[in-house]
Amino acid sequence: MWSTGALRAHLLAARLAGAVATSREESLRSYRLFAARDPRVLIGLDPEGTWRERDVIGLMADKCGVSGDPAHVSGHDVIDPERTLAALDAFAGRLAVVAQRGAPVLLGTGHPHRLLGFYAALADALSAAGCAVLTPAHGRRVDITTRFGLRTYNLEYVRGVALVRRPGASRPGCATGAHTHSPLPVRLALMAAAEGGGPLPEIVVGDHGWVCGAGQLGFEAIGLADTDDPALFVGEAEGRVSVVVPLDDAVRSAYYRPLTRYVLNRACLSQ
Repeated sequence: MWSTGALRAHLLAARLAGAVATSREESLRSYRLFAARDPRVLIGLDPEGTWRERDVIGLMADKCGVSGDPAHVSGHDVIDPERTLAALDAFAGRLAVVAQRGAPVLLGTGHPHRLLGFYAALADALSAAGCAVLTPAHGRRVDITTRFGLRTYNLEYVRGVALVRRPGASRPGCATGAHTHSPLPVRLALMAAAEGGGPLPEIVVGDHGWVCGAGQLGFEAIGLADTDDPALFVGEAEGRVSVVVPLDDAVRSAYYRPLTRYVLNRACLSQ
């Protein structure tokens, strides 16, 4: 079992928090685009408030611990590990409530190469606790506009976690799935669940467009986000996202395993 102190040390050593790989330049670019309401950065959220660039910087300083100084324009971004730990506790608290009710859940990721194992362990534990882990729209086509043009993917589930793949990419030895920020996969999944007359999720767990897209539609959503993903934190500030855990979302997949054990223990879901 990981103590808070041990996990804090791991967060810093693995650069999940502290000085992270995400650059200040990347983050500031995202904040500018969010202020301009660029859909690539909104990732499914329709902000209620007027978010100027300095407002976004101030929010991210509060939520993540990045520099609140607009004149700080280069170097590595910084995430306060204490904020990560507090958010992980809140994240575990929401999972515990859902597990106690045996409520249906939907999990999805736009970072399958890094975060699939984290979410899959949550799916296994929630299923063991009596929650229905939903898999609506499995195999359905979803067209996503990327910087390279329109790309066609299939929505698939691996160990109970939704992701998108290029058609024909599920052969042995292929990549896990595609990296995407799009909210279209979660919209497709939720629409299929509603049309099928089956249960709707009581909570959506994930990242990127999975969290913002679900929260914008009125579903409770919790997830993980890096310093260059301001939409999730704005969604939390405006009350459409329940919990966002600030951390680097692109380190080696093995580095998230201690977070998994910590969250499951805090949620009383350890198997």
